Amino acid sequence: MTVSKNINNPVGMGGGQRKRLSRAERQNNGPHRNLDRQGAAEQKAELVRKMREKADAAEDTAEGAAQTGDDTAHS
Repeated sequence: MTVSKNINNPVGMGGGQRKRLSRAERQNNGPHRNLDRQGAAEQKAELVRKMREKADAAEDTAEGAAQTGDDTAHS
């Protein structure tokens, strides 16, 4: 068997022809990247939702504590 110059790519070990890439795919902007972006957007939306829930919960407890403090001061 003939060996190519690149030891990681011996001649005759498959590989086949390359798929013709569109310009966007050559710039690493193919369909796989769109899926990655969509997944990242979903994760970000979930994180923002959780952060808002925590902020609302903290705000509600702070308001509750402030109201009880005011009530005791007026009594």
